[in-house]
Amino acid sequence: MTSNRPCPCCGSGGLLVKCEIAMEESVRCSNGAAIAPLKLFGQEYVPETWAMANMNMIIHDMEGQIEIGDTFKNPKFRNQAGKLRTFDRVVANPMWNQDWFTEADYDSDEFDRFPPGAGFPGKSSADWGWVQHMHASLKANGRAAVVLDTGAASRGSGNAGSNKEKTVRQWFVENDVIESVLYLPENLFYNTTAPGIVLFLNKAKETERQGKVFLVNASKMFEKGDPKNFIPEGGIQRIADTLISWQEEEKLSRIVEHDELKKNDYNISPSRFIHTSDAETYRPISEIVEELDDIEAEARDTDKALKEILEKIGI
Repeated sequence: MTSNRPCPCCGSGGLLVKCEIAMEESVRCSNGAAIAPLKLFGQEYVPETWAMANMNMIIHDMEGQIEIGDTFKNPKFRNQAGKLRTFDRVVANPMWNQDWFTEADYDSDEFDRFPPGAGFPGKSSADWGWVQHMHASLKANGRAAVVLDTGAASRGSGNAGSNKEKTVRQWFVENDVIESVLYLPENLFYNTTAPGIVLFLNKAKETERQGKVFLVNASKMFEKGDPKNFIPEGGIQRIADTLISWQEEEKLSRIVEHDELKKNDYNISPSRFIHTSDAETYRPISEIVEELDDIEAEARDTDKALKEILEKIGI
């Protein structure tokens, strides 16, 4: 059996390379047990990065296929019926908070990626648009992991009135697709000092995990580096073991029922539920500033719509 794993915005193929390395380590530790070979797929929009991804496939002797094009508007991996091809595992680290996709891009989709009740998450961020694409790309028992901005876990929650991104997040909670959320330390990524989250999806959750989400707050699990922080090997292993075992640990991990997520207005950020120090814990400033920006953007849209209505009635 071959395990198929795509990356819808694969860049130079770094995540796919990591999947291959993880598979090779599994083979070394298997004591002769059969390990399913990987067949890796990726799509990248920028020609130069697409070429680098293909070069990485050759250098690392990886089996698979890298396509070029806009995954959001023109996904290249399709089945014989022209529908979206599905995979065993999907991994991605899309550019955070892409703001150039419009509601029309979602409405015109021909691949059933944006279901009723979810769909357009608002123009200011396509994070949950990418999550919906990945969900639609999974087989019935498929699983996915996507790296997102921390705001994707909480934007809109606690605000008066509706919020499109929160509505999409609610759909994923109520359809019991979210298995775990991992909160990462700050200053890990080269293009930002902000922390991120890893959202884990599972379309076939085990019975005992249904109706629940496992939250892990690893925000303190890092060492200072120059210029970037890093998670030491021991920390990586501890995070992996915690996520696999679903084991609760004070100041690190917690199992949260869907009813509690609903009471918290579908905020699924681990920092909301897990305090990592004895002192009073505050939300990251970057997360608060980002939420304020979203609120101001909503207010501007509301003012614009109100002005147009008043002009139409001659006021």
